[in-house]
Amino acid sequence: MEWIFYLYLINTFFILIIAIRDVRRPAKALNWIIIVLLLPIIGFLLYLSISNPKFIHRKRLTSSKSESNKLPDTFGDSASVIADSLRHFTVNGLRMGRVQVFNNGIAKYEQLLESLQNAQKTIDLEYFIFRNDQIGNRITELLIEKAVNGVRVRFMRDGLGSYNFPREKIRQMVEAGIECRAIFPLRFPWIFSYWNYRDHCKMAIIDGKIAFNGGINIGYEYTGLNPDVGFWRDTHLQVIGEASADLQTVFDVHWEIAVPERIKSKTKLKTKSEVTKINSIGRADHSKWSAELGSELSTLDDKEMDISAKTRTLHKAYIHTLEGNPGIPTPVIRQAYFICITQATKTIDLTTPYFVPETDIIMALKTAVARGVRVRLLVPRHNNQKIVGLASRTYYGELIEAGVQIYQYDKGMIHAKVLTIDEEIAEVGSANYDMRSFRLHYEVCQVLYSTDVARELTDQFERDLMDSIPLKIEDLLERPLTERIVEQSARLFSPLL
Repeated sequence: MEWIFYLYLINTFFILIIAIRDVRRPAKALNWIIIVLLLPIIGFLLYLSISNPKFIHRKRLTSSKSESNKLPDTFGDSASVIADSLRHFTVNGLRMGRVQVFNNGIAKYEQLLESLQNAQKTIDLEYFIFRNDQIGNRITELLIEKAVNGVRVRFMRDGLGSYNFPREKIRQMVEAGIECRAIFPLRFPWIFSYWNYRDHCKMAIIDGKIAFNGGINIGYEYTGLNPDVGFWRDTHLQVIGEASADLQTVFDVHWEIAVPERIKSKTKLKTKSEVTKINSIGRADHSKWSAELGSELSTLDDKEMDISAKTRTLHKAYIHTLEGNPGIPTPVIRQAYFICITQATKTIDLTTPYFVPETDIIMALKTAVARGVRVRLLVPRHNNQKIVGLASRTYYGELIEAGVQIYQYDKGMIHAKVLTIDEEIAEVGSANYDMRSFRLHYEVCQVLYSTDVARELTDQFERDLMDSIPLKIEDLLERPLTERIVEQSARLFSPLL
């Protein structure tokens, strides 16, 4: 039995390494110590494979400008303080832009396809999830068509989120002249060190002038029409003007760390007729495709699908763009959220599908209520990530007791990631309120200073509340003991969620 003693010594040594490496984050260290105790040796190897950002791109995209970071005097004090505080974390300072808000996937896809159809020089796409379904196929067909007609197309996907995207489809795209890359693909050597770090962005940039950013990936479920998934509420932005250049900058940096697809082109498509051979509807008129999709909506009323969100209203906004990067010690997007919450003076409306915050965010929300700020939190009632949903419920009690109003969206899945502050500041992007988004993912968020954008997002928030159930402290106290034990167990893994 002497080997057990040596195993104990080795495992103790490993635990000390974890404690020293993660001394600045005791919760994470404790989480991993428990795992190593339960899984000797194996747990430590798992820790190394998950917590080793050694070769991840570490450069933080920050602005060297200062004179461009002043808002007009028409904005309130909170907006001015937030803009001044964020100037060191932004990609390229304060930018101007025109913004269109999409509150469902259908509106986003229709506008995205129209913009892709009108592209003249460049198309850049970067998505965490890119499905090979009717939505994904229509977009890839259009990309192939544009590439054959001389537009430079770059296609970047996450190696895990889009793992099932077929190699044959990649081959077709490469043969058409599209440059295809993946971030941290699930193959040697990346699978051993980087599989826990993901590219969670959902961006498209056309001709360097029009950009899309937000929570909507490419897939049929984001239309809300997939019966296997159910209704889906999400938020995305179209940004036109100089602010789109910041998203282009982020894409270019991510492109450099992405890995070219291991696909050898057999042929080079050069004519439109060759595109037609591999692409039965690639030449189809965009308006026809929209009409076909629109026919699926004819059985649903406008209120059910939030068709009002399909308006083409463009709002003027001042915009800060922020990139979350797992290779740097400061979680930029988390810090931006904290600044926005702590500077609010009137209202905070927060919508997030996955709510597993660190203690400082919890304290920021509670102290905001103490200052007299109305704080409302909107989360799903039925979460598509079960363990995250269980862990989230353990945070609600102390927030409700502090005066935070919590609502559970009951119409379907709410996937929007939106924060509005004092009716003139809004944050929209790809990041959730969890530690994965804050510390382990590449993310992109934009802080928008615009009463019109904030008002439109607030109006949508109010519509969402009509499909939500207020959560009361009595609801939490009446939960069965077994349910509370399961939720507390899920929270143990919160540093990894």
